[in-house]
Amino acid sequence: MLTQLTVSNYAIAERVELQFNKGMTALTGETGAGKSIVLDALGLAMGGRADAGAVRHGAKRADITATFDVSDIPEAVEWLDQHELDDDNDCILRRVISKDGRSRAYINGQPCPLAHLKELGGLLMDIHSQHQHQSLLRKETHRKLLDEFAGIETLATDTRTAWKAWHQTRQRLTERQQNADEAEARLQLLRYQVEELDRLALEDGEQDALEQEQAQLSQADSVLHSSHQAALLCTEEETSASDLIRQALQQLEQLPVEVPALADTIQMLNEAQIQVSEAGDNLRRFVEDYEADPARLAEVEERLSAIYQMARKHRITPEELPELHERLSSELAELDGGEGSLEQLESELEKQRASFDELASQLTEARQRAAVELDQRIAEELAQLSMPSVQFVTHLNRNSDEQPAPHGMEDIEFLVSANPGQPARSLAKVASGGELSRISLAIQVVVAQTSTTPTLVFDEVDVGIGGGTAEVVGKLLRSLGSSGQVLCVTHLPQVAAQCHQHLFVSKFTEKDATFSKIEALDDKGRISEVARMLGGVDMTEQTIAHAREMFSKGQATHH
Repeated sequence: MLTQLTVSNYAIAERVELQFNKGMTALTGETGAGKSIVLDALGLAMGGRADAGAVRHGAKRADITATFDVSDIPEAVEWLDQHELDDDNDCILRRVISKDGRSRAYINGQPCPLAHLKELGGLLMDIHSQHQHQSLLRKETHRKLLDEFAGIETLATDTRTAWKAWHQTRQRLTERQQNADEAEARLQLLRYQVEELDRLALEDGEQDALEQEQAQLSQADSVLHSSHQAALLCTEEETSASDLIRQALQQLEQLPVEVPALADTIQMLNEAQIQVSEAGDNLRRFVEDYEADPARLAEVEERLSAIYQMARKHRITPEELPELHERLSSELAELDGGEGSLEQLESELEKQRASFDELASQLTEARQRAAVELDQRIAEELAQLSMPSVQFVTHLNRNSDEQPAPHGMEDIEFLVSANPGQPARSLAKVASGGELSRISLAIQVVVAQTSTTPTLVFDEVDVGIGGGTAEVVGKLLRSLGSSGQVLCVTHLPQVAAQCHQHLFVSKFTEKDATFSKIEALDDKGRISEVARMLGGVDMTEQTIAHAREMFSKGQATHH
């Protein structure tokens, strides 16, 4: 729901701050006072097209900020969360337009592409005006409204998911079919490479173990010689480490008196003598048991040579060979009868098409049933809006090529016939601006209970109507407001008298500059404005009495 709109230096508005509530809000004022400022500003906040002419004369930039409460709009909350722009229950859309025509967009204070502003804005507000860009002229809007009315959004989402899976598989299959020769050559190469790696059968850590073993085997003579010399130095030479320690102990044991401070030292020498003796024994056993194995050395070097050669062949390090083996094996399995084979893809595509067809068939049936009811209910509303001769048709046009589409097997378009006997045609080609606004109103009244767009904006839906029909329009707008939020620009007192909130737009001149002013009216001000709309500038007592009666009646209307 729109809660606040701030407009700075836009058109003739220097500074406007508006608070909005739930229900129906009417904007009224003299022609040219600037009523369009609010709607145009909202359009820019929703990502509409901007130009330098939007900036107030003499200002450097125009700044528009629209604040929404999204606590009851799960689609918007999800969108903000996906784009990491969530900020509790508030959503602030901001648009800054420079006098050179450039503009910047922000969502919750973060710079964003204009496309994001449009995407999110479409979830928050729908503007129905007399311009060609309004959403009711788009087929995707027709489909969205029908699916919401039918309560089949989940089925539509499942159908779209099934289509996506089918489409992706078809793309993979097409690529495989187009590159069949290349794929076969690749398959043969993979088989050869994987067979080579299979024969090599390199295990994790094997290369390091072999290199360590090679180093030991290749230096066997040096290891044997050094170990023998170390054994001699430990225990077998006259000046061996063991003999020297023994002599040191003898010197300390022959001291004339006992020296407590040397007790630890004597203990350490005794332990050292034992350790050196054991080390010497270990070295002797090692030398006696050690055997150089030229045959094993040749075997190890041959194995390492095969590993190095395979790595050079694939231009990788030996350490990367196991990962390469696994990757090529997986690719071979996929191409050779696995998930990526032609046979497997064709089978998968057939199953996915069957799944899509089943969901799409259910979707078509649900849409057909809902379309009949929707047409009937909209016809009833159009009759109330003095358009009894207008025939409204929700047309389901089956895809001519019978190919799956993300939205099912048919296009959906709202058609109208303005006069009896004439064929129904698209809204854009048949309906005038005023008719289109009233048709929009009739549609929104019908789908109000199922529509996910919380804020609806109507620009002059009362064009070309009056009297009792105008009162009906007011009731319908008030009815929409009771279940959401409605903003409307109106010239009819019968409509304005029924709103929940009334904004009055005026302009004034000061120091050769024109300013627009927008203010919320209290009950007294609302009666005066309704009187002005009834009788013009010169208001009589009868006009005011009529306005008071109309206002009281409008406020007593409950839907």
